[in-house]
Amino acid sequence: MEQGLERRIHVGMLSVQEKLGILADAAKYDASCASSGAKRAGNGKGIGHSDGTGICHSYTPDGRCVSLLKILLTNYCTYDCVFCVNRVSSDIRRARFTPAEVVQLTLDFYKRNYIEGLFLSSGIIQSPDYTMEQVIEVARSLREDHAFGGYIHLKAIPGASPLLVERAGKLADRLSANIELPTKQDLVQLAPDKNANVIEGTMAQIRERKDEADEDRKKVKSAAKFAPAGQSTQMVIGATATSDRQILETATHLYGSYGLRRIYYSSFSPFPMGDGRLPQAAPPLVREHRLYQADWLMRYYKFEAGELTNESQPNLSLTKDPKQAWAERHAEFFPVDVNQAPREALLRVPGIGYRNVERILKIRRYHRLSIDDLRKLKVRVNLARAFVIASDHLPVSAAVLQQAWSDWSPFQLNLFARQESVAAAAITGEL
Repeated sequence: MEQGLERRIHVGMLSVQEKLGILADAAKYDASCASSGAKRAGNGKGIGHSDGTGICHSYTPDGRCVSLLKILLTNYCTYDCVFCVNRVSSDIRRARFTPAEVVQLTLDFYKRNYIEGLFLSSGIIQSPDYTMEQVIEVARSLREDHAFGGYIHLKAIPGASPLLVERAGKLADRLSANIELPTKQDLVQLAPDKNANVIEGTMAQIRERKDEADEDRKKVKSAAKFAPAGQSTQMVIGATATSDRQILETATHLYGSYGLRRIYYSSFSPFPMGDGRLPQAAPPLVREHRLYQADWLMRYYKFEAGELTNESQPNLSLTKDPKQAWAERHAEFFPVDVNQAPREALLRVPGIGYRNVERILKIRRYHRLSIDDLRKLKVRVNLARAFVIASDHLPVSAAVLQQAWSDWSPFQLNLFARQESVAAAAITGEL
């Protein structure tokens, strides 16, 4: 059946519009398509450019980002990954673009100002090398035949030849090789055709070549760039029982070993006629959100993966953000004096973000900060006030108050009723 459908595609029984409908929808499961950090100036001969913050994003009335043309070259795949709707055994409608069709679509959308670039992935057809060659041909034609200066993100096919990875990196702004699942055991269970060592081998090739290119450009500014926006990856969460603790440990390993710009966490989405080994319900979306928060804390707030979870509680809280949960488990670390504490301590205060820490460090050189100053900086004062000391604020310890209240007589409780209500309000953040 698949071979017959493949023959129909090749003889052109599907229009480009029909293929676009199928393959744009199929690409929605790949989350690793954000663009940032690439700068590519127009050369005056072709069309398009990418500025220093990546590309501009526009949104449709229903909130969808349409700044990148995000499609698969084909949703046909020789692999049989249990969690993937495009697996070879899946009974879905298949389609396949030619490289020329993707090039023309990209140019047409760009000229209409619908997009600022292209995100191109693909199912595996024939072999990793053949698939990579087809993906590269799209980027080659855009860059060389049409002098396209817009953003291009290509999916690096794990197992493809290093020469092809090299070629892709010279054409694309960003590359991504998906780790797919959090652990090697998960891959064995749900994606037996894929190998974690092969995937990480491709990541290592990208990092090594990018480091070399970056070093060359320090010496010679005109040296060729290689994936200037770096590399990213994606892992599906919730398809197995793997804990958040294991997921964050894998993330730490990937960031440290391969210099990734981003890891994208994609909640498993059940689909009709799914394999019995898969969960029948999707994990709560807030879990994906908490993982992104934890990932941010590790990259920008100097948290270690082992600090955010522990063996007795291997999963992140679904009701509190990871920094607040950590703070409540480490009362000995607080309160933090916003007028004296170092950057590392301020970064750990719930309600104070990365940028506001930098602002606080600058402002306090000229005057001491009060709670009102923090409020003007848009600090989440109701959350932060229980954890900080300011020029006009000293937080009350709930434990100390509880012990004191238990020792006081009814007369004393009446006498200090006003103080009690004020202290309780301070703890809950109502003042």
